[in-house]
Amino acid sequence: MTSLPLIQPESMEAEPSIPSDSLRAQISKFSTMLTEAHKRKPIHYWILLVLSILAMLVAFPASSILSRVYYDNGGQSKWIISWVAVAGWPLTALILFPVYFISKTFPTPLNLKLSLSYIVLGFLSAADNLMYAYAYAYLPASTASLVASSSLVFSALFGYFLVKNKVNASIVNSVFVITAALTIIALDSSSDRYPSISDSEYIMGFVWDVLGSAFHGLIFALSELVFVKLLGRRSFIVVLEQQVMVSLFAFLFTTVGMIVSGDFQGMAHEATTFEGVLNAVRTPITSIAAVILLKDPMSGFKILSLVITFWGFGSYIYGSSMGEKSS
Repeated sequence: MTSLPLIQPESMEAEPSIPSDSLRAQISKFSTMLTEAHKRKPIHYWILLVLSILAMLVAFPASSILSRVYYDNGGQSKWIISWVAVAGWPLTALILFPVYFISKTFPTPLNLKLSLSYIVLGFLSAADNLMYAYAYAYLPASTASLVASSSLVFSALFGYFLVKNKVNASIVNSVFVITAALTIIALDSSSDRYPSISDSEYIMGFVWDVLGSAFHGLIFALSELVFVKLLGRRSFIVVLEQQVMVSLFAFLFTTVGMIVSGDFQGMAHEATTFEGVLNAVRTPITSIAAVILLKDPMSGFKILSLVITFWGFGSYIYGSSMGEKSS
């Protein structure tokens, strides 16, 4: 009968094994992925990408802050806020024309399907802007911007069902995290409501914000569907072309809405209000600047929601980048 070997004391003190998929390994993998992506694209691609990101980081917070200050200064028209959101579409066209010349390319020819897609996207964009205009009329800018982050959730859902985008664990995590942040804001609704806003108006502002975010996610998914089904490619020029056409039709739809509602006749008075708004605020970052400049209440719940939202966006970006790499 053989005896079992005695366990030596040293084996009892063996170091725990380090998981192969540690945080350091994930960071290294992500850095390698970024380096490979940088090498695959020419330098002008990254310049345009950085400029586009900077423009978004300035434009979206600025529009949110200006909308809220407009209402604080006595502005009433939701249609004018919607109209201003798309009135700058000629600027994109002015950028597009030199790009044609520099890249020696011609505009993408329009056909019936492509034209109808731009009209539908323009209508959805006009409706989306109007919903956000109602949201900012009843909600603080910091709260409205946090609720609007739910558009990422809708982008993921519509992208999965309409465009058949792949969904990985990181994207699913971002959906749950941002939904949790949205729930926290809803539970803390009593802390940041303006005295002049009734309970029903605050609830409607919340509803309009979520609906606007849903439309925003739908617009992103349908835009990607246009790239895949109708254009067959995705480039900087094609993206600019789509932005110009969609913004143009959104501008036309919103202009008709202004005329029908009678707000067009009050443009002179509203222009005076906007002049005061522009002098009061420049281009701060939405949620943080809303607290500093507009003295929005910033409760612990809202801070927690903001942190969770950043976590959700980071998870979504990481999941999307890993999905693109695997495809």
